[in-house]
Amino acid sequence: MQRIALDAMGGDFGPEPIIEGLIEALRINTNFTALAVGNKDIIEPMIPANFKSRVEIVHTTDIISMSDSATDALKRKESTIYKAIDLVKNQDADAVVSAGHSGASMSLATLRIGRIKGVSRPAIATLMPTSENQNTLVLDVGANVDSDSKNLFEFAVMGKVYAKNVLQLDDPIIGLLSNGEEESKGNEVTKEAFKLISKVPNFAGNVEGSDIFKGTVDVVVCDGFVGNILLKTSEGVADTIGKIIKKNLKRSLISIAGAVLMRKVFKSLKVRVDYAEYGGAPLLGVKAPVIIAHGKSNPKAIKNAIFQAITAASSNLNDHIEQELLIYSTK
Repeated sequence: MQRIALDAMGGDFGPEPIIEGLIEALRINTNFTALAVGNKDIIEPMIPANFKSRVEIVHTTDIISMSDSATDALKRKESTIYKAIDLVKNQDADAVVSAGHSGASMSLATLRIGRIKGVSRPAIATLMPTSENQNTLVLDVGANVDSDSKNLFEFAVMGKVYAKNVLQLDDPIIGLLSNGEEESKGNEVTKEAFKLISKVPNFAGNVEGSDIFKGTVDVVVCDGFVGNILLKTSEGVADTIGKIIKKNLKRSLISIAGAVLMRKVFKSLKVRVDYAEYGGAPLLGVKAPVIIAHGKSNPKAIKNAIFQAITAASSNLNDHIEQELLIYSTK
């Protein structure tokens, strides 16, 4: 039975959506227990009596706020995220989920849990919707603002293994994000990375930003600076498109009638672009699963982040990453 550590106080909206998501996850999946880290006086009354045996509360009142520096988290050993990470470090939990300060989660996970052998820097991976019935895994989307070619090579291997082990794709196709498909395109870092990633099976070469949403490849590699801009731009575009559609539908009765017919289509679109469907972004490259959920996560997002943590903890993900890095690094 998997044990999931949960930063119960870290989200933008306090513990309510986090504990609600936990209870929903416990209701659906009976094969895990939770260690909820936070203020016991606040958390305990939220947990129904029939679930109390599956939730252990690790009491602490210190919370790393979004305005705090990530380096502050390294000193505040009584904070919720520090204690949650240490539960995994000390093998009292198999994985951790947090919707709190992402920088603090990354720093603590890297320093306290440690990196997988062969990984220079961990990377945050996220799923992006496509026009096909699939998603594209993109990494890094924020862990590293400056990455060299070796880092990008490692991201490619980690993304490939995650897509195979967790997303259950048989032969994931990898693309390197660049400003053109030709091998000659890109900056010095991506050109060197192209040579290194060429050692990895199913490398499709350079891809452009539009390929992410076409689903032409399964994994897209980029540095965290570019990836984070890509992620936030995509969220903004999706939100803007939704608002434009709603505004235009209100302009005529014909449009309103059409909206009734299109309701199912819009509902399906919303599901595809809603981060709550995926739960959170895994931090790949550390020795245990760390899932970084959106600060504004609702109960559904927390539930799915927990499920993602369970799946990762149940797999041999880290062993396979270490093995494949060793194989392709020596080629």
